[in-house]
Amino acid sequence: MNAFWIITTGSLVAITCSLLGCYLILRKMAMIGDAISHAVLPGIVIAFLYTGQRDSMVMLFAAALTGVFTTLLIELIHKKGKLQTDASIGVTFTLLFAIGIIMISVFAGQVDLDQDCVLYGEIAYVPFDVWLLDSGINLGPRAIWVLGGVLLIIIAFISLGYKPLYATTFDPGFAFTIGISIPLWHYLLMSLVSITTVASFEIVGAILVIAFLVVPPATAYLLTDDFKKMLMISSGIGILTAGSGYYLAVALNGSIAGAMAVMAGIFFTLAFFFSPSHGLLFKKLRKKRALLQGHEEGATTI
Repeated sequence: MNAFWIITTGSLVAITCSLLGCYLILRKMAMIGDAISHAVLPGIVIAFLYTGQRDSMVMLFAAALTGVFTTLLIELIHKKGKLQTDASIGVTFTLLFAIGIIMISVFAGQVDLDQDCVLYGEIAYVPFDVWLLDSGINLGPRAIWVLGGVLLIIIAFISLGYKPLYATTFDPGFAFTIGISIPLWHYLLMSLVSITTVASFEIVGAILVIAFLVVPPATAYLLTDDFKKMLMISSGIGILTAGSGYYLAVALNGSIAGAMAVMAGIFFTLAFFFSPSHGLLFKKLRKKRALLQGHEEGATTI
């Protein structure tokens, strides 16, 4: 039963991150997801200090605000400082993450949080942190309810805002001309990335959150040119990654989060070489076929 809860938790994290990651990949903002996943740390610590709890709505709200602030700061440095976007991202997330680490070390006696749980998490403990009602009824792991709630919010957000999100992702100029607020949808997306990151932080750690935000969507991008299919494929790959990663960790007696990240990389490598549309192997085969056809047509002409 423990394996079921661990794989289910990993799958929920994978789906939530993959759905948002598809938008980040197509907007060429994958590293902003990385930045936010680190930069929300000061907001988490402040929320801990204010509430003294690790599962409060205040924490999610503080993280969302910190994520939006991170995005604003990146754009400010990029536009006013005339730095490239990647440099602006690097400066912002290292600064805010370092501030968060310092806050943890200073207030370590007051905050039940440490660097290891932020970076690596421990998904193996999920089955033991259960939600018990006052009547004694066991509702199962608390993480399942938290991540399930976040997933429902994300699905509702994508369903209700599919058209404006699609327009601002693929053609911002057209979206602007028909009256869609590009900044509004941009910051709503960043807020959800922040909330998802924080909901997953202590469960799987920042490293696996980043992996799920980037790798399954990038893999799906290599497998299809249809955006709706990309959303579904990335979610499916995320589920496969969670399941296979767990059993790899069991076989190696190693880190579950690390094994899941490795499996995500393996699936991407397979798509990179063997994708029918964008795979390296099939591209070479098509190139050779085109050359052969060219030679045959030349020979026929002669």
